[in-house]
Amino acid sequence: MEIILAIVVASAVIFFGALISMGNERQRKAIDGLREQVVLWAVQDLKIKREHLAQTVQVPDSLGWLNKTASKVCGYDLKLQVLETFEEPQSLVCTSGDVSIKVVFSPLSPADLHRIKRGKKNRLSQFAGHNPLLFLPRDVDIHELSVLNGGHLFDLELSLAWKALTGQNLELSNQLWIYEFS
Repeated sequence: MEIILAIVVASAVIFFGALISMGNERQRKAIDGLREQVVLWAVQDLKIKREHLAQTVQVPDSLGWLNKTASKVCGYDLKLQVLETFEEPQSLVCTSGDVSIKVVFSPLSPADLHRIKRGKKNRLSQFAGHNPLLFLPRDVDIHELSVLNGGHLFDLELSLAWKALTGQNLELSNQLWIYEFS
């Protein structure tokens, strides 16, 4: 009799444990589905807000915008002053408030620059001594500006500011690289 009672109690505990486990699994799936729906809604909401804001994006002070955005990444106020621009490869050369520091902005990543330097030695000779982007020192500080650290309208503002500062169109670039050296 005691054995039958022990088997019945053990069976009941196992049965209720299985029911609780199945209920928890159903709840987990429901919560996961709800989370996915919330993420999709948030993405669509951001797209709608971004499209609405994209129609009214303006950058009245391009150099000020560039200084403010770059200062977020560099950690201090750069106090930029434009020296010159280059078309091939695209770059904007500035000096910082401390005139001994040069800051070069370019849509080209360090890997792109390495590829240009390695593959086109004969073309580099025509730019020799002109574009500092092609002759960066080894101790250069490199920072990346993107939508992640420059604001959710960074790519739209970047194309407007770049056009105002350099007179060139920025071709499909969602990021800007900062090369900072003495």
